[in-house]
Amino acid sequence: MSDQVDVVVIGLGPGGETVASDLADAGLDVVGVEAGLVGGECPYWGCVPSKMMIRAANLLAEARRIPGMAGQVSVQPDWGPVARRIREEATDNWHDEVAAERFAGKGGRLVRGRGRLAGPGRVVAGDREFEARLAVVVATGAQPVIPPIPGLADVPYWTNRQFIEAERMPRSLVVLGGGAIGLELAQVASRFGSDVTVVEALDRLAAQDEPEAGNLIADVFAREGIRVRVGVRADSVSQVAGGAITATLADGSSVAGERLLVTTGRKAALADLGLETVGIDPGARSVAVDGELRAGPKLWAVGDVTGEGMFTHVAVYQARIATASILGRPLKPADYHALPRVTFTDPEVGSVGLTEEAARGRGIDVRIGLASVPTSARGWIHKAGNDGFTKLVADRDRGVLVGATTAGPVGGEVLSFLALAVQTAVPVAELRSMIYAYPTFHRGVEDALRDLGEL
Repeated sequence: MSDQVDVVVIGLGPGGETVASDLADAGLDVVGVEAGLVGGECPYWGCVPSKMMIRAANLLAEARRIPGMAGQVSVQPDWGPVARRIREEATDNWHDEVAAERFAGKGGRLVRGRGRLAGPGRVVAGDREFEARLAVVVATGAQPVIPPIPGLADVPYWTNRQFIEAERMPRSLVVLGGGAIGLELAQVASRFGSDVTVVEALDRLAAQDEPEAGNLIADVFAREGIRVRVGVRADSVSQVAGGAITATLADGSSVAGERLLVTTGRKAALADLGLETVGIDPGARSVAVDGELRAGPKLWAVGDVTGEGMFTHVAVYQARIATASILGRPLKPADYHALPRVTFTDPEVGSVGLTEEAARGRGIDVRIGLASVPTSARGWIHKAGNDGFTKLVADRDRGVLVGATTAGPVGGEVLSFLALAVQTAVPVAELRSMIYAYPTFHRGVEDALRDLGEL
């Protein structure tokens, strides 16, 4: 017999947890079904622990820059304390317990297990069945894409999870994939003593961003001793018993390391979810939703399963819209034209909206403004570690920015007001009239506006 409830949320990652919590706050009878840990990938193997690692690696890099600034210093990398801190503060499941208690305190019910759709408004979890009077929300997140490379399944490769859980850095590491996750973890490993090689099948690193960003990271990696191979795919993978893992590349060359890290993308976790019972193709790449995150009768979807960006901040943004929709409250439909994203390498690369190529592909009359961080006042003062640039993508006809990239020290933070400008279509003329504090990194945007010229 079905248990009658108001809402069932399948998956309590950042998006699902937000929906379930907010609906319980509103007084609804909410059941959250989670097969893993409450909070999903982000608190345990994604955003939080990786940025803790990056913070430690960046401190090492800053210390090593002292000889070029003010004196001499000897810095020996020690991964042990970092690994212990990650285990204590991130991978030790603290968020799961706290979040579960908080949800229960709001009247929500947490069911441990794998949820599966069984028809409109119906969810099965283990030997229990729930019927939702108002809504079912699918928020099952994403999982790593493992490419069909011959031999890969026969070697002990890592994904981001095994990297995050590592108690020591490998002597050498091969990273397959030059996107954000691969680049961030490659630099962490290198700064803690690993000999690192990054292999990217596309013609540049950070391919979703401006070419200048990928080129910048490649230049910095080269100076730091990280080898980069772009425009060549891995054709096969092998390992001699107890030895290094070798990736043979399409050009006949090979790279080898003690460990192999696979970061070739992520895909929506839709397998065995019962989508066919609600009229959705179970082989689809994502769940199609409208502006209110509706996917069908009594059905909503939020987060990575929708295929929109696959970022924690997108999942939480969508969750608030879905919550309003389920409650019948006024809302502004989902809009991704000013979607921000940050790659937390050193230098950081923050991006919002359209790249130059994407804007031209949409037929926009594009004008570009470009400025270098090292030639700005703050960049000159900063010196060591000042690599970076600001790139503005403007629509000449409308006189507004449609995209921007801010790479450099705290590049993700400098992005904030440009993200607002793209979101709200602030006229470029208005941006020119602002007063920019001196000497700041964000004042470099004024240099990019000068390079942009009159529209």
